Amino acid sequence: MNIELRFLQKAIEDKNYINFTYKQKKYQKIEPLKLEKVDTSYFLVTKEVNFEFNLIKNLIILKNKFN
Repeated sequence: MNIELRFLQKAIEDKNYINFTYKQKKYQKIEPLKLEKVDTSYFLVTKEVNFEFNLIKNLIILKNKFN
């Protein structure tokens, strides 16, 4: 398990917003709901869209929390 994956799991537990780049598009103030493991890949389930974790770059955990 890499460090970014662990930080993302902690952000999900603590309900922190996240920012990241996915396929060269920036996403800001996203609410991460859970991580799903499918075969050998992880998928980030959010309120808006599901993202493949391997394609997420520049992950930033924000201090702001959601409900």
